[in-house]
Amino acid sequence: MSASPGMPSATPPEASPHRAQASAPAGSIEALSALVGSRIAVIQLESRVATRQAGELVALIVTVALAAFFAWALLLAGAIAALAATSGWSWHWIALAVAAVHVAAAAIGLQRAKSAARPAFPITRAEFNKDREWLRTLKTPRKSNT
Repeated sequence: MSASPGMPSATPPEASPHRAQASAPAGSIEALSALVGSRIAVIQLESRVATRQAGELVALIVTVALAAFFAWALLLAGAIAALAATSGWSWHWIALAVAAVHVAAAAIGLQRAKSAARPAFPITRAEFNKDREWLRTLKTPRKSNT
């Protein structure tokens, strides 16, 4: 029985040399797509963590900025007037001293914000390094034991 254009041939797929050659790349394509899919899943998980950490960092920076502003305004107005009245010093020297203290406090707050930052995507980086090493082992020819 001969095969018509719309009908499959009677030879099994394993017997066809073209089928055997085509199955190897298909397997590697499936493995590559599985690898890419797993890397995308890891990136998605870590991006959620990175987004949360970035939000916490922004909240910390905003808190420090607001605290610095209100400390500046309130302490500048109240402490300068009180110190100038009790000490007899000129108010502008007191204002400069108070400003220096609050600039130092803001610098400490910014330093804390910088130290709270963690490297993004540590698991993804580790997996990409593993993938790089794996690809290097595929490129290097294996030595035979003979």
